[in-house]
Amino acid sequence: MRFHFDERKSRRLRANPKRGVGFEEAQEIFSHPYYLDQRSDLPEQYRAIGWVGEQLYTVIFEVREDEEGEYYHLVTLWTATKQEQELYAEHS
Repeated sequence: MRFHFDERKSRRLRANPKRGVGFEEAQEIFSHPYYLDQRSDLPEQYRAIGWVGEQLYTVIFEVREDEEGEYYHLVTLWTATKQEQELYAEHS
């Protein structure tokens, strides 16, 4: 699985106390069981809820393609809300 993201945005997310991690760390979500649903149609975006270290996070991503094949473009992330924590608990 390949990932792409804006490195400057990743640094800003990591520096934000409400988020605390960047896209580099958020890739861990896809290494464990996670909850997945579609967030929007245009552009087609998905929401994944899963663990990064000891905390549940939500990451929004798009599936894109280049000459090497498919990859996940990470758009944004945040600490999972109470509702997202419940969704994860119900479906994991």
